[in-house]
Amino acid sequence: MAHKTLTISEEAYNALKRLKREGESFSDVILRITRGASLLEYIESTEFSQELADRIEEVYKARELVKGRAVEL
Repeated sequence: MAHKTLTISEEAYNALKRLKREGESFSDVILRITRGASLLEYIESTEFSQELADRIEEVYKARELVKGRAVEL
């Protein structure tokens, strides 16, 4: 596998470091968050309050109950 060297800011490094899980490389983190990590996963992995994460989860669950409707063109 080829490797590339990236230069990122200290702020970007710290943001990635906060998202990094045990046993993950920084490449793993980048791939995980760019493959469509959910908003809830992002909120839970940052310094936002648990209350905010809980409320977002409630919205996700409520949205699952709403059915879309067909639109005629």
